[in-house]
Amino acid sequence: METTAVLRGVRLSAQKGRLVADQIRGLPVDKALNLLTFSPKKGARIIKKLLESAIANAEHNDGADIDELKVKTIYIDKADNLRRFTARAKGRGNVILKQTSHIRVVVGN
Repeated sequence: METTAVLRGVRLSAQKGRLVADQIRGLPVDKALNLLTFSPKKGARIIKKLLESAIANAEHNDGADIDELKVKTIYIDKADNLRRFTARAKGRGNVILKQTSHIRVVVGN
């Protein structure tokens, strides 16, 4: 039995998020939550909230036992960039790209 939680358009680059995702892939959810709690990375906070949501979905929708759940898969895909402009000399401007990503967490037995 698998349960998913999806977060779309997160203001986090996919590359930085994958550093955190690689650490928790395949772990039991209690160990994954513990690891994310003490990680200093911004992506850890975001993924922790999403993992808690996936656990709640599994418990409420599927009646799963939390002690047996594992992080089966976690995907972090690149999303659209937010384009921002900054002023430069002589009336010009430069583009600043704010990267976003889509995160999907799948938990199961």
